[in-house]
Amino acid sequence: MLSKEDIAGWMESLQDDICRQLSAADGQGSFREDRWQRPAGGGGRTRILEGRHIEKGGVNFSAVWGPLPEKIGQALKVDAGQFFATGVSIVLHPSNPYVPIIHMNVRYFEMNDGRWWFGGGIDLTPHYVNLEEARFFHETLQTACDKHDETYYPRFKQWADDYFYLPHRKETRGIGGIFFDRLGPESPFTKASRWAFVQEIGQTFCPVYLPLLAANKDRPFSDRESHWQSLRRGRYVEFNLLWDKGTKFGLDTDGRTASILMSLPPMAQWPYEFIPEPGSPEEFTQSILAVRA
Repeated sequence: MLSKEDIAGWMESLQDDICRQLSAADGQGSFREDRWQRPAGGGGRTRILEGRHIEKGGVNFSAVWGPLPEKIGQALKVDAGQFFATGVSIVLHPSNPYVPIIHMNVRYFEMNDGRWWFGGGIDLTPHYVNLEEARFFHETLQTACDKHDETYYPRFKQWADDYFYLPHRKETRGIGGIFFDRLGPESPFTKASRWAFVQEIGQTFCPVYLPLLAANKDRPFSDRESHWQSLRRGRYVEFNLLWDKGTKFGLDTDGRTASILMSLPPMAQWPYEFIPEPGSPEEFTQSILAVRA
């Protein structure tokens, strides 16, 4: 019988494994760990990397429980009761503008009345869109999804496209990926089969990202690329602070603020009404991310 303790233990081991691989890939940085406790129940381990190739990265594990906060109950349309939630959340902001930002989250939620579900996903936010790398990213995710159900990838890709969107900009946050939530008991899916899929996604993080890091981390760049990187990071900030449900969940459950906001980049800019030069790589990226009515 799969228990919440089993799931939380595996999430901790996933954090350990990903941190080991990222430290080796960076070649210089090592993770700083903060262990924290949530007054109402539970806590977590926040790990931050400020290295050579990863300017700022966070790999967080948490397992929290206690009375369900009223705001969360209303958002989830769940009656009051005791809850348990655990997961791993990752955001990496690379130093080189040609290396994309990546986000991954895998999580589990249950209520004391027996209701449970899984959620998560992976999405990529390039500063400069590379179509070949975008294909590699999506094909890798599709392969992972297809091992479990061939309907997963098209459903969850569309979900990511709809979710990772900045309506005030009419732009996507990046090139998407997959996103899923409230995967619970639904024929023919069992708790074991849902869990196997979530584990697959967690274990796909390094194989899908480390090749992109290796291919681009030493590419030369100038102030122009750095300026564009800071602008695209600004878009990332806007999404996470205005629209991201995970940020809201963490704050509404009295999570550790520093851990929740680790997703924000070290530096970002909002130049007034910046318009990319016609025919430039910046304009190409903007054209890919702009959503036309």
